[in-house]
Amino acid sequence: MLALESSLACCCVIDLIISLEQDGYIKGFMGFYLKEGEPYLRSAYGILICYWNGTVHYALYLMMITAISLGWTYRSVGLYWVGSILMSLVTLLVGTVIGKYGTEIRPAILLNIPYMLIPIWAGKKIYGIPRALPKVTADQVAAEQRKWLYRRPLDVCFVIYLLFAAAYTLFRGFIALECRFDTCVTYAYDQEPYLLDPVMYPKIQMLVNMFYLLPFFGLALYGLFQPGCEWMPDLTMVFAGAIAQ
Repeated sequence: MLALESSLACCCVIDLIISLEQDGYIKGFMGFYLKEGEPYLRSAYGILICYWNGTVHYALYLMMITAISLGWTYRSVGLYWVGSILMSLVTLLVGTVIGKYGTEIRPAILLNIPYMLIPIWAGKKIYGIPRALPKVTADQVAAEQRKWLYRRPLDVCFVIYLLFAAAYTLFRGFIALECRFDTCVTYAYDQEPYLLDPVMYPKIQMLVNMFYLLPFFGLALYGLFQPGCEWMPDLTMVFAGAIAQ
């Protein structure tokens, strides 16, 4: 894992150079590659994904490299990274194939295949790392889990947030599906016109959110009403990374 994270960290520097060159901070490094290799990275979404990979993912790689070197656990950081990189790649690749840049696909797009396979393999390895045990007794945990929801104010806040997030995600998903209700059309044109962009990245992002994040919101609500679900922390870290990107 150390060699893998080190190699991916080096690739992050390339993505940061791409984004900086597209914004005019540097020049003469990646122009030819963007023209002949991956022209879709010149889109607004492509530039921001390169920024995200060159900053946030780079920081996550450094954190994991440090943890591995010092013998610390990196389970939470690793799961967060898995969710983030998979979400970004699914949106980027699907949007490229079916959107505006579908006619400009070059063989260089195949370079993204390892980026899809490596996180799946790494995620399995990271999931196998033992969880860090909380510094509380089993009796304290059991007592907290026996409380009704209204006696857990933080959980109540999460329930309210998840209900709002689920409704908002569903609403934006309907807009991406070109719902013709007046409310959807008005919102799309007045608030988020990029959802109508022919590059398709925003639309694909909304559809991925609706079909994958929405079920998670339902599972998270179940976990809050029925505390003690062991899968809740791991799944939350994966989807936290997905939502953040």
